[in-house]
Amino acid sequence: MEGKKIPAKMLSLDPFSTWLGIEIVSVEVGRVKLGMTIRPEMLNSMGKAHGGITYSLADTAFGFTSNTHGKKAVSIETSINHIEALEAGDHITAECTLDKTKTKVGFNIVEIKKDDELVALFKGVVYRTSKDWE
Repeated sequence: MEGKKIPAKMLSLDPFSTWLGIEIVSVEVGRVKLGMTIRPEMLNSMGKAHGGITYSLADTAFGFTSNTHGKKAVSIETSINHIEALEAGDHITAECTLDKTKTKVGFNIVEIKKDDELVALFKGVVYRTSKDWE
């Protein structure tokens, strides 16, 4: 399967990302940008977006990007730094800004932004299997 088509297929098979309202903004091999809007049911007890929401958007961008190379890839380690709190109605994007592959292991950085402001930084390590996307 052509790498640029893989994220759309992955999203169509992902009920959680669909529930989040994630939309694909742009795709190229090794770079994916996603967007979503924070909804009231995504807030924590302090009235701010639950950290898991931002993490989930970044993790999805990471996964989609890692798979654009045509091989099925799985996460083996991830982390996130939350920089700014988010509120209901905020529209955020997550863009994989680094996709570096060393043999079957890949390294990725995802920037999460509200408008042009960096609100979180995610990094992930992925293992690329030998299985092709079909």
